[in-house]
Amino acid sequence: MAPEFVLGLLLLVAGGISSAWPVPRTYLARLINLEIPAWGLLLIMLSYDEALALLTFGGVSALSTYIFVRVMEKRGEP
Repeated sequence: MAPEFVLGLLLLVAGGISSAWPVPRTYLARLINLEIPAWGLLLIMLSYDEALALLTFGGVSALSTYIFVRVMEKRGEP
């Protein structure tokens, strides 16, 4: 296995756990913790070297971040 793939899997699992149970329960902490598995997924896709998957991932990541920030603005900090 490629080192990018292994590191990507570790980041994906660790980021998923940290997003599910964030220590400070704020939307900002969850947003930052969502970026960790996103980088893990990016590394996994880079190990396969597929340009279409990387472009799709970039678009979906930017869109999901935008939506999550809008939710934070509407609901406010808890």
